[in-house]
Amino acid sequence: MRRRLINSTLAVVLVVISVFGVSLVVVETRTITSSAQESVDSEALRLASIVDSRLVDGERVDPDILSDRGGAERYARIEIPGSPRIELGSRPEGGVIRGTATGEHGEKVVVEESRSSVAREVGRTMLIIGAVALLAVVAAVLLAVRQGNRLASPLTDLAETAERLGSGDPRPRHRRYGVPELDRVADVLDASAERIARMLTAERRLAADASHQLRTPLTALSMRLEEIAVTDDLDTAREEATIALAQVERLTDVVQRLLTNSRDPRTGSAVAFDLDEVVKQQIEEWRPAYRSAGRAIVRSGKTGMRAVGTPGAVAQVLAALIENSLMHGGGTVALRTRVTGNQAVVEVTDEGPGVSEDLGARIFERAISGRNSTGIGLAVARDLAEADGGRLELVQLKPAVFALFLSRETVRRDESPASRTIR
Repeated sequence: MRRRLINSTLAVVLVVISVFGVSLVVVETRTITSSAQESVDSEALRLASIVDSRLVDGERVDPDILSDRGGAERYARIEIPGSPRIELGSRPEGGVIRGTATGEHGEKVVVEESRSSVAREVGRTMLIIGAVALLAVVAAVLLAVRQGNRLASPLTDLAETAERLGSGDPRPRHRRYGVPELDRVADVLDASAERIARMLTAERRLAADASHQLRTPLTALSMRLEEIAVTDDLDTAREEATIALAQVERLTDVVQRLLTNSRDPRTGSAVAFDLDEVVKQQIEEWRPAYRSAGRAIVRSGKTGMRAVGTPGAVAQVLAALIENSLMHGGGTVALRTRVTGNQAVVEVTDEGPGVSEDLGARIFERAISGRNSTGIGLAVARDLAEADGGRLELVQLKPAVFALFLSRETVRRDESPASRTIR
């Protein structure tokens, strides 16, 4: 990048110097030539005026007097009718600039100057222009190097920050560079680092809390089940089952509390979004793959729904379901949107053989797959759906129908759209 910036800046400067430098040289050459011609003409008129004044006074005109009074440094030739020719100075060789003047008594004055003097003046002017151009090039290169360092160093630093973030070190660096666009990237990276750090902290806290708080309820529940397994008394079994159910309810409360506490409310990832846009985007993204496989992907159902969640996470869930239908299903894949209660539902189904009963109950478990695949996709999809309060279910085995349930955005009747609240 630094080299490209220097090359581009140098190219611009050279173009500007070429255009304006050549124009300036042409203008200065014409100006110097015109000035020299005017000077020669003025010298000729001056000498003619001197000769006229002496002729009017009846005085003699000779070279010494003209040289003393005129101070001519150029070659001059004076031709007076009835008098011999008078020459002043040395006649130049080669090309000359000539100026002539005629007096009132018929005398003719010719002044000549060598063009070499004009060439020397033009050469000095071109040398000055060249020096200025060289100075401009040097200044442009220095400025380009400084600007390149100013841009390249922050980009390198941002790349290191992103690499460190990807390697599992989510500490924000809080570095800013004075360039709005680069500072915006740094803001996004720092915000991402803080969010990842909070997520990792929440996961570690959830693991520690779960290990501590679930051990006792699970042990008690296991003991009650053992009692039921070994007893022959129906009343005892009923009593133990009642206690076990109560423990299950308490265990459910513990799990719910752990999940609630594990979510950091500061993340603010759940927002109201247009569900149609996410569905449309996924269909457009996967249509080429289905077309290549000789299959189709379509959508139907209710439109204009707004759901609550993370648009990116919802898109990943739908992508996992669509990919699963592409790999394991058959025929046309259909995405249908509907409403049930206060929830928006997206169903993904195909015309394939469906899911076997023994696999259906474990379809969302990790490393569980009906074919030679990793079995991670659906498990991750369910985790993403549940992260913002939604859920992912297999509602039908044959043909397979997966349903993603999301909370809908609702508006209170006594509130205007501007004061919309999400439930």
